[in-house]
Amino acid sequence: MLRITLTRLLSVVPVLLGISVISFLVIRMIPGDVISSIMGQDFGDPAIEAEMRRYFGLDVPVYEQFVRWFGALLQGDLGTSMRTGQPVLEEIMQRFPATLLLAVSALLVSILISIPLGVLSATKRNGLLDASTRVASLIGLSLPNFWLGILLVYVFSVSLGWLPSQGAGEGEGFVGSLKYLVLPSVTLGASLAAISMRMTRSSMLEVLNQDYVRTARAKGLGERAVMVRHALRNSLIPVVTVLGIQAGALLGGTVIVEQVFAWPGLGTMVIRGISQRDYPVVQGTLLFLALFYVVVNFLVDLIYTYLDPRLRSGH
Repeated sequence: MLRITLTRLLSVVPVLLGISVISFLVIRMIPGDVISSIMGQDFGDPAIEAEMRRYFGLDVPVYEQFVRWFGALLQGDLGTSMRTGQPVLEEIMQRFPATLLLAVSALLVSILISIPLGVLSATKRNGLLDASTRVASLIGLSLPNFWLGILLVYVFSVSLGWLPSQGAGEGEGFVGSLKYLVLPSVTLGASLAAISMRMTRSSMLEVLNQDYVRTARAKGLGERAVMVRHALRNSLIPVVTVLGIQAGALLGGTVIVEQVFAWPGLGTMVIRGISQRDYPVVQGTLLFLALFYVVVNFLVDLIYTYLDPRLRSGH
């Protein structure tokens, strides 16, 4: 087990190195830079332009810029925003709680919807509920996040006036801010709920046909005990796989959803950084999200070990 854990940890290094190189190069492939973003295409005084390029470290070749940035990165320094002058890590820590709250809420929404419906769909196979849930999951997979978000805003904010459409409810307290979280979390969690529900249904159907489930029923165990103690726990292993992969991906999905609902998280900061060519902000945020994704997947591996005793025994 220790060897597997160390192998997983070592595999993180090339992943983060690759992402750091890609994020550094891709943002620089976009036409223009922070100087043109600030001053426009007509720079005016060439001396001012040259001084600004020197100040931002853009007066040296790209490879040298990367060496400087990566050297600072090895010391835990993600750089300083070219726009605000604040350390990038500080800006990330200010906005990350909002993004994490949105991602966790979306994950909870998907779990509360998908697992119960997936189990019911499997136990009521080929019934009306089964057909309805499969259609609903197909619709959930087909709807783009931004379109679903706009639709929910139109229905619940514009037409009915039940929920706010933008912001995070700053200054309204925890309970007051929950209403601002409903629409973005449902929007972000809908596609994950559809995937998880289909996976739960197929996994439950496979487990229900296993010999140990039939044996449990033959021993006189109630249907509820059979489902909870035997079928559900074993069927959750592939579901955890999907949830673990998608949980990290949810942070990337928040970029679009945060724009739709003006949610003050990392997504809006990345979009702002790209539009303003704020290289350190984009590079630092992408690297931070990648690290979070890797950590989530590592935790999922540990959950596998708990759910499947065969992994603990090494078989």
